[in-house]
Amino acid sequence: SGYASLTVFSEALLKRLENVQTHYSALFEDGPELSSATANLVLAGEDDDPDTVESLAVMGFSQPTQVLSTIRSWHRGRYPAVRSEGARARLTEVQPVLVEALSQTVNPDAALVGFDRFLSTLPAGVQLFALLKAHPDLMRLVALIMGSAPRLAQILSRHRRVFDAVLDPRIMGTLPTETEVRELIGAELGAAPDLESVLDRARIIGREQMFLIGIRLLTGLIQADEAGPAYTLIAEELIRHMHSAVEADLQSRHGQVPGGGACVLAMGRLGGREMTATSDVDLIVVYDADPDAKSTDGAKPLAVSAYYARLTQRLISAISAPTAEGRLYEVDMRLRPSGNKGPVATQFASFESYQRNEAWTWEHMALTRARVIAGPAELAGRVEAAIKRTLTEPRDPAKLVDDVRDMRERIWADKGTEDTWALKQTRGGLVDVEFIAQYLQLKNAADHPDVIDGNTIAALQKLQARGLIDAGDAEALVQAAGLLNTMAHMTRICSEDVFVPEQAPDGLKSLLANASGEPELGHVELKLVESQALVRQLYDKLVR
Repeated sequence: SGYASLTVFSEALLKRLENVQTHYSALFEDGPELSSATANLVLAGEDDDPDTVESLAVMGFSQPTQVLSTIRSWHRGRYPAVRSEGARARLTEVQPVLVEALSQTVNPDAALVGFDRFLSTLPAGVQLFALLKAHPDLMRLVALIMGSAPRLAQILSRHRRVFDAVLDPRIMGTLPTETEVRELIGAELGAAPDLESVLDRARIIGREQMFLIGIRLLTGLIQADEAGPAYTLIAEELIRHMHSAVEADLQSRHGQVPGGGACVLAMGRLGGREMTATSDVDLIVVYDADPDAKSTDGAKPLAVSAYYARLTQRLISAISAPTAEGRLYEVDMRLRPSGNKGPVATQFASFESYQRNEAWTWEHMALTRARVIAGPAELAGRVEAAIKRTLTEPRDPAKLVDDVRDMRERIWADKGTEDTWALKQTRGGLVDVEFIAQYLQLKNAADHPDVIDGNTIAALQKLQARGLIDAGDAEALVQAAGLLNTMAHMTRICSEDVFVPEQAPDGLKSLLANASGEPELGHVELKLVESQALVRQLYDKLVR
């Protein structure tokens, strides 16, 4: 560092630390003012103050004595975050405002329990309490998360960098642009020294950015139709970088395939730009090489097919394997040619031949959402052209209807449910809306190739614009898809479990009602039932 000795260096460093500490402390000299409801709360001491118990009840806590017991346990050093005197001093300063923020959630008692659980996972609390005191908006946001979104609360407690990201004032603005996301992820992963670091950093930045999308949804800054493309963009960029990193690592060991390249096809919700917070990624890998190429050209050569199989397996592992930073996405490769029985990577000529001569109708339905997200441009162009040729071939209308209906009944027999909140698989749910859109695309693509679109709502709008579906029917399906997607996004940012209304926090119920424009959850459920019934009618009307 350019210093003559350790002593000189230490003195210089200490001065800088003291200077930073002075400025840091100055930031927090003025805390938020207390309201009359919290100004006179007595939250310390061995016995419950009767006036405080009464005030807490008025504020909305149904168990005020439990509130006081929980706060006293913090002051007794129950958790590592409140073991130091400094942490407890900061807690004393901030706790009235914290209690007020928790009281303003839909279920104050549940919010307090959530915050207590959050506090139990932290190694230290001084900085947290200082930040909460200085930033009332942050306090309200944390209270909202604790009371309404157990899944986000769990992420927040486990990953400190996510909490740091919440402090960025830009979170309360618009979503970052596509260019900004690419630059952010590129800078994070581009600085990684090796493949292992790339995988860890991908998980860190991916988790952080997905969390921030969830916060924007939770607070109403964005709508569900904005969240899907945002989640998808993050996944695309991470997969693209990991594909490059895995390929570079493999080439360093085995060399390159002469004239070779591999493309990653996004399928499913990734292909349709409709991902949610908990979506897995459906992928297909297609490769090609010089006709005369037999193996890689490195010191440890691999046969061409073996090389691309290994590349694909390592890509799957890079995306889905748990590392020190956790798991990124689950990967589903079942949409590849021949499904689980086929090779993990498909040579281009085999892919094209299979799609045109062997694939089932349901595979072509899935292909309507396919798009290349990584790989060399020349091969990507050929793959996309092959997909377009396949989808725009004339079809036997009777066979198409029979195949689509048969596949829907197979899925219903395997996964069907009458649960209204099983938004994907219930009758009239997302699967039915998707099947209608995909059926109409395959039926009309030979004469109208421009109706092909991986996004369900966009496809329905294109079909309407071409006069291939009645405007009223199209609008009803778009509205239904919008409602289903909104409910799917909100339930999945808040909980990893299946949504059960009777077990859901009041805060989540309120969020779902607000997101759908209804006064309470019962009205949302009625709206879903009516929407699903209409989709069932339209499925029978249109898929025939």
